[in-house]
Amino acid sequence: MSENKYFNPDDLKNFKNISDWQEEYGKKFFDWYSSVFQEGALTEREKALIALAVAHAIQCPYCIEAYSSTCLVKGADEEQMMEAVHVASAIKAGTTLVYGTQMMRHVNKKSM
Repeated sequence: MSENKYFNPDDLKNFKNISDWQEEYGKKFFDWYSSVFQEGALTEREKALIALAVAHAIQCPYCIEAYSSTCLVKGADEEQMMEAVHVASAIKAGTTLVYGTQMMRHVNKKSM
């Protein structure tokens, strides 16, 4: 019995085919994407950890799967990976809380 679901791990394997329907833009994306992850001011390991953290912040199951593997390949360990996830979580929580100041300003204005 086939089950319909939004997240299908096969989609990640098929991501390379995204250019099939728009070759020009797909090529530009993949050229840019691969250059972004090359060693520069940051190591490939550091970039993989950043990508893993962002993947969690934006809640992309495809990226979480891909960058969990990439982090391991690039030499990150489980503790570093989890620390990166906690950093992303703290920033996301802080972002939610800072919007509380908008609520406070609005309520104060309405209460005047």
